[in-house]
Amino acid sequence: MKNQKLLALVMALVLALTVAAAGMAETLTGEAEGFGGPIKAEVTVENGAITALTLTGEAETPAIGGVALETLTEAIKAAGTIEGVDGVTGATWTSNGAFAAIKNALGIEEAAEEAAVEAVTASGLKHGVGVVGTPRLGPGKDANEVPVYSFNEVIAYAIVDSDNRIVDLEVDIVEVITPNHDESNEGDNFMAGWPGQSYNSDADGDGVVDGLLEETEDIFTTETLSWLSKRQKGSGYKMNSGTWEQEMDIFENFFKGKTVEEIEAWNAKFCSDLNGRPLTAASTKDADVAKFSALTDEEKTVNDAISGATMSLTDPHGDIIAAIRKAVANAVPMRDVKSIAKIGLGVNVMPRLGPGKDDQDVPCYSLNTAVAAVCYDADGKVVDMFADVLEVITPNHDGADDNAFTGWPGQSYNADVDADGKVDEVWTQTEETFLEQIAAFKTKRELGSKYKMNSDTWVGEMTAYEGAMIGKTTEEISAWVAACFSDVNGRALHGTSTKEADIAKYETMTDAQKAEMDAISTATMALRDPHGDILTAIEQADAAAKAVDITVE
Repeated sequence: MKNQKLLALVMALVLALTVAAAGMAETLTGEAEGFGGPIKAEVTVENGAITALTLTGEAETPAIGGVALETLTEAIKAAGTIEGVDGVTGATWTSNGAFAAIKNALGIEEAAEEAAVEAVTASGLKHGVGVVGTPRLGPGKDANEVPVYSFNEVIAYAIVDSDNRIVDLEVDIVEVITPNHDESNEGDNFMAGWPGQSYNSDADGDGVVDGLLEETEDIFTTETLSWLSKRQKGSGYKMNSGTWEQEMDIFENFFKGKTVEEIEAWNAKFCSDLNGRPLTAASTKDADVAKFSALTDEEKTVNDAISGATMSLTDPHGDIIAAIRKAVANAVPMRDVKSIAKIGLGVNVMPRLGPGKDDQDVPCYSLNTAVAAVCYDADGKVVDMFADVLEVITPNHDGADDNAFTGWPGQSYNADVDADGKVDEVWTQTEETFLEQIAAFKTKRELGSKYKMNSDTWVGEMTAYEGAMIGKTTEEISAWVAACFSDVNGRALHGTSTKEADIAKYETMTDAQKAEMDAISTATMALRDPHGDILTAIEQADAAAKAVDITVE
């Protein structure tokens, strides 16, 4: 493949030189991704210079991307080259797409840059996951004046040293939104509510309400299983200067070596009080200009290190700094780790039809977001892991410590207020209760002794599983679950099940496998069921893992 690419590049260069030497004009076409979709370039080259250029991007925003393409076309034709021509401010994606389309037409192939891996030595390592629910009143309203609502489950995984300085940081967000948001539902994690509830829908993302979407159990199950986190959306989640993933990577690297207190102090001093975004000399709002002007010349250069990151870390799109703070607060000592070669963060949402119904025969429903943060050695074997689950449930469930969610503002659901198994009233969600419910979400780890399982707390069982997975590759973990867990309910087999299929499967296990399961006899829950697909989150962590070089003193 490399030889084929090299040959194609050589041929393109030879052709270009031949054409230039002969003084002939040639028109070439190329294409690349812009902000809204593909950008096409038709480039005429004569005597080594660009003499004519047409840039088209039908999906670009006319007032921003369209104007940018016109501006770039004139600037490049005047220069005869793309070298030295700057992108249009405020249209970074469109500008980059235009340059890439021209290079594609000219046969210029840019080598992908590999991120440098910095070697780090640290001691007293701890790690933890923080999950913060961030409610959002918006963005805006639909064409029928019905508000759009969303909430963001922010997930942060932090490794800190003995001084609580960040050694490594991974962040992701699951955004859930009403179906009347004017984006294609292929891009949104939309939810009309719990089954039985309904909400306005803009199915084709054209800004016009198409009708009322009634949430059924089938829609609830199918759509939820298709949800993607902001990292998982990759190039599909664009920001001002790059993808959400690219901007978050910049922030993560910037925060290494800092404590949470130092991160908070940076945010207070060097970010806007209006929208939370990092301040730069290009800020135009009066309050931002005044705040930036008050900085010393040296301080004004602090944010230069994150010039490609423009989003806020503390707004309703997701309070990322709060999640980092919680991750550090939840951190526990890492196990006997000598070095870490890769780190991955996996996030998976599982819908659940249940558990059961209330005393008025109205079903309970829930959503479980499983998170797995995994560290690996150079051979891909797990050296440590930190898993957690956020369960969100209808308020008619008889659990005193539930993360009850009534639905979007304006919707209603049965409520068992005192958790006695009887419906006490119908809760109607207001904007105020919406904000309160989501902000109060707690994970299963955070519930601690309040979240009891058959043989232990959820934390106790998960801790036992994590220990059993150390030293295994992801493939070995998946094979272990397949061999030693029930095919009926997914639970660990310890030779105590009375189900015929479980008994038969247990008898096929080797003595070594039975002994390994005996060592974690208190762990009985499933790792892949509607309570939370932890195994898939572990597999996702491996697939998304990035290289690091951490040595533990």
